[in-house]
This record gives sequence, C-alpha cells and structure tokens, in this order.
Amino acid sequence: MRIDVVGRGVEVTDAIRTHAETKCAKLPRYFDGTQSVTLTLSRENHHRHAEFDAELVIDVEKHDNFVAHARDEDLYAAIDLVIDKAARQLTDFKERLKMGKR
Repeated sequence: MRIDVVGRGVEVTDAIRTHAETKCAKLPRYFDGTQSVTLTLSRENHHRHAEFDAELVIDVEKHDNFVAHARDEDLYAAIDLVIDKAARQLTDFKERLKMGKR
C-alpha cells in the first residue's frame, strides 16, 4: 500500500510524516482492498490561531475513493480525527458488503 503525505502551505517534517504514515498504515486492518492513501495537509490562513485542514483520500478496489475531511487547531489532532473518520467509513462499507441485500 502506498502512503503519500502532501503539505499545502504546511511544511511536512519528518515527525509529521512518521506520525501520519503510522496512523495510515493501520487502515488496511478495516478493509483489505485498500490500495493507496493520500493525506493532504493545509492551513486555512496564516494567522496565529489558524486551523489545519486534513483531507484523506483512500483508493480501494472495486469502489469509488473514500474521502474524509477534518479540521483542528492542532495538526496532529487533525490527522487523528481524519484517520478516525476514514476508519469508520471503511468499517461501514465492509459491513454493508458482508450483509449484502437483506
């Protein structure tokens, strides 16, 4: 699985990249068909108390991409929130596949 961490207006340091990659590496646990993950980090504006935006795009087999967004004042918290949302989306999708049309 390929994991890309992209910064738009945000410098992606080694610590941020490591944190994001370790969190994203857990996503195939929720759905096996995960092919690639792209995490885009941006800052809304460059004021002192600006919020960070995190967008996670998950490419899976035989389905459209899953997209999750999160916003927080702390960059690490925004990453954690977007990972939680994406995990929930993958879990729900897997449950729908298992249940079928009932």
